[in-house]
Amino acid sequence: MARYRPPAPKSSPYVTAPGYRALREERDALWVRRREVVVHLAAAAAEGDRSENAEYIYRKKQLRELDRRIGYLQRRLPVLEVVSDLPADPRRVFFGARVTLRGLDDRPVRYRIVGGDEIDADRGWISIDSPLARALLGREPGDEVEFETPAGTACYELTEVAYDIGSETGRG
Repeated sequence: MARYRPPAPKSSPYVTAPGYRALREERDALWVRRREVVVHLAAAAAEGDRSENAEYIYRKKQLRELDRRIGYLQRRLPVLEVVSDLPADPRRVFFGARVTLRGLDDRPVRYRIVGGDEIDADRGWISIDSPLARALLGREPGDEVEFETPAGTACYELTEVAYDIGSETGRG
């Protein structure tokens, strides 16, 4: 059995202004953290036999993980497009929209459509590349939305669309 997995599809390059700032701040904090790890790694390396030095092995792993994330952010930040304007038709669903849906159980569910680098399930932030977001794009309140899930087809009614793209906090 082969271990090859095809590369994941590229995610959309869109990000909100607060999301872009958060990614830049994360990158800057990782560089500071990396300097600290390098100091500890050098101290661990000076202790002698590296093959049985748990501190050295741990710090090398930590440095690898930091370098991986820093590398990703260094490649990703230049290609991101910050979306900070309201769409021409704010009644329709586009990037940055906060939507309220009503399902068969009549309970409202709320989502915000954000870039792939900003996904936060606890806050209800979904990627613009997700099946639900793709099904919602261009819709307006009153429209029914059907999309495929692993459990089958789901159906919702779009009841509300709101935007706060220019917001400085990006919370909620």
